[in-house]
Amino acid sequence: MEHPKTYHAKEIKTPHGTLIVEGPVSQEALSSYEFHPGLTAFRPPEQQHKALVEIAGLPEGRILIARNRHTIIGYVTYLYPDPLERWSEGNMQDLIELGAIEVAKEFRSYSVGKTLLKVSMQDDAMEDYIIITTEYYWHWDLKGTGLNVWEYRKIMEKMMNAGGLEWYATDEPEISSHPANCLMARIGSRIPPESVQEFDKLRFMNRFMY
Repeated sequence: MEHPKTYHAKEIKTPHGTLIVEGPVSQEALSSYEFHPGLTAFRPPEQQHKALVEIAGLPEGRILIARNRHTIIGYVTYLYPDPLERWSEGNMQDLIELGAIEVAKEFRSYSVGKTLLKVSMQDDAMEDYIIITTEYYWHWDLKGTGLNVWEYRKIMEKMMNAGGLEWYATDEPEISSHPANCLMARIGSRIPPESVQEFDKLRFMNRFMY
């Protein structure tokens, strides 16, 4: 299921200059920008930049960025779940995953993550999707922030809430492996009941295996 990707943008004033939060951005635009060297949460910056360009080319792929002039200092990605993950097993055309969100360290005090999510949800096409995100504490920058697992989890939840994502229970093994890990989701206003039922089945696949 492909939907038009309607561009939206917002400015954030910071002591480092004005940030533009925008998207979904095209492959061409992404390729033309520099990538902040501090964006290392998932893989080396040049590799992550390349991955974002590839995602932007997917029919369902959406990349929103925050940039300081010509440098990307933050981003959020949306795409279908990895084929190896439980969330892809229902082959749901109306379920996409917020796969990654990252903001360079010196820009983290300016609600960049929240603004990325809010701008994402301004696109009406998002009402046709169940949007999920899986939060794992081992991806969190606990060392860089000096926060403990629960403090960081609280910040992540508040940020996701800004995009309308809420906590959902699940028996998925990796999420269940640590109490700070969690599944969050936003169910679009045009999602039919049968898709919600399918999502519920994916959330609890082990319920009859006691």
